[in-house]
Amino acid sequence: MPKSRRTTPRTPRILALLAAAALALPGLTALAAPAGAAETAGTTTATVSMGDSYISGEAGRWQGNSLTTSGSRSGTDRAYTGSGYDPSRVYGSTYASGCDRSDVAEIRSAGTISQAQINLACSGAVSSNVFRASNGGQSFKGEAPQADQLATVARQYNVKLITLSIGGNDLGFADVISSCVQDYLVWYSYCHDDQQAAVDSQMDAAMAGVSKSVDEIRAVMSAAGYANGSYRIVLQSYPSPIPRSSENRYPESGWTRANTGGCPFWNQDADWARDSLVPQISNGIAAVAAAKGVQFLDLRDLLQGREVCSKATKLATSSSAPSATTSEWARWLDMGTSTQGTLQESFHPNYYAQLALGRCLTLLNAQPTGNWSCRNTAGKDTTGVYLAAR
Repeated sequence: MPKSRRTTPRTPRILALLAAAALALPGLTALAAPAGAAETAGTTTATVSMGDSYISGEAGRWQGNSLTTSGSRSGTDRAYTGSGYDPSRVYGSTYASGCDRSDVAEIRSAGTISQAQINLACSGAVSSNVFRASNGGQSFKGEAPQADQLATVARQYNVKLITLSIGGNDLGFADVISSCVQDYLVWYSYCHDDQQAAVDSQMDAAMAGVSKSVDEIRAVMSAAGYANGSYRIVLQSYPSPIPRSSENRYPESGWTRANTGGCPFWNQDADWARDSLVPQISNGIAAVAAAKGVQFLDLRDLLQGREVCSKATKLATSSSAPSATTSEWARWLDMGTSTQGTLQESFHPNYYAQLALGRCLTLLNAQPTGNWSCRNTAGKDTTGVYLAAR
């Protein structure tokens, strides 16, 4: 079994794969023109999404995962043009910057709840990218801080709902995943012990950033003339992209988790991520929501049974097309020799999950109070997504 700390590499032949693993998630990484032009400034209702890659729409390019590296990748690659690949078909102009706001991002998939859907989130963002510039906010990927962008939106539209996903990058979530991948592929050691300590050391500061982000949003809305009760803020957590060890369809030994499934984690590390790390982050964000008096949407179980390598799903093939009932709802870590898409898409909700997230938000919009968990129904497509009181 692996040791609890790094020793020596498992085998030299895997060093080539390490390069991909180390680069896969260094920036778990999304004001383009808003979707839906205003008819009359200040009267057109709008929903706004703010934060990081888990709400920007990262990985919306993919309908499940497939080992096929050419053509439409067995129907999984929505960027396929018939002769090549054009990611801007999915991410629009934000593909060039890396913000990766997809056409099926949560707010776009919940399009029926307002006349306009405005996605300010950017893949890789941290809390300081949300704050106003006048209060310590930082521009990111060529864009002004998101709160300053919100100020413009708030004047042009009648904003009714603001959904925020932030904190994961402040905690170094991408570094945690990258470390665990390396410990599986190279060092023959577990990551959960040292990475738990790393997360613990950053938790208070990260949650302070989430809390300040909410304050910044409220300050902007107040300055724009909005009363506190005239709009809602929803603070959401993160889903687990990998399953528990007992629910993984590939054995811990050998290389199928890396070369076939794209989920290179030891059993103990996978169990820690699914049942300790993700809940810890969710509980921290829930505490912020409670302290700030905003609604909380718990996404920790959204991908249950639909994670990368989960037993209840399968890879798409030339004879088995991808579907919301059989395919994974998260993007894998592509460990092949021919990379599909970009590495920053790894371990993010894909096309199916983003449709599910849109349904979550639509259902939540009908619940003006209370905190809710969003879950899926085994064996059903995204119409089986439902809310449970938290």
